[in-house]
Order: sequence, then structure tokens, then C-alpha cells
Amino acid sequence: MSLLIKLLWLSFMTAILGEMAFFAVIDPQLLYLFGQPVDWPPMVVYSVGFFMFWGLTALTAALVALVQKPAEEVNREPQVRARHARDKGQLRSI
Repeated sequence: MSLLIKLLWLSFMTAILGEMAFFAVIDPQLLYLFGQPVDWPPMVVYSVGFFMFWGLTALTAALVALVQKPAEEVNREPQVRARHARDKGQLRSI
């Protein structure tokens, strides 16, 4: 859980920086979506943009955290889950 909170916090801060840089250059009233001008109020555009930045940076941080795991740890996870399920009686042994 601690790793998840760290990743979300880091991606939150990165999304803030991305939002500031993007909207410092782009006017939200001049945006087009699928060839049509976006007629949302600027605050809605800023909010949607922020959550898009946050989602993308959170996904990137999660993928980096996954890639940094050693192969032995990644390959051991299904065995650990099966052992926990078997100990709880959810998995029958053959």
C-alpha cells in the first residue's frame, strides 16, 4: 500500500507540473476534440486535463515500478498467491 501511495503522490506532483506547462502554452478555448471545437468551460477543460495528466503519469510510474522488480520476485508471486489461497482453503490440492 505504501508503494501505491508513493506512486500516486509522485504522479500527482508531476501532473501539476505538466498541467501548468501545457496550459501555459495552450488556451483551453482553442482546443479541438475529434475535429470539433471544445465548448466546455475553461475550468472543466483544466480539470479533465489534470486528471488525464495524473492518470498517464500514474500509469507510467506503475510500469516503472513493475519493471524494476527482479525477475525472481515477479515469477514467485503466482506461487505465493497459490500458497495463500491453499492455506485459506480456497484451493483444492489434487
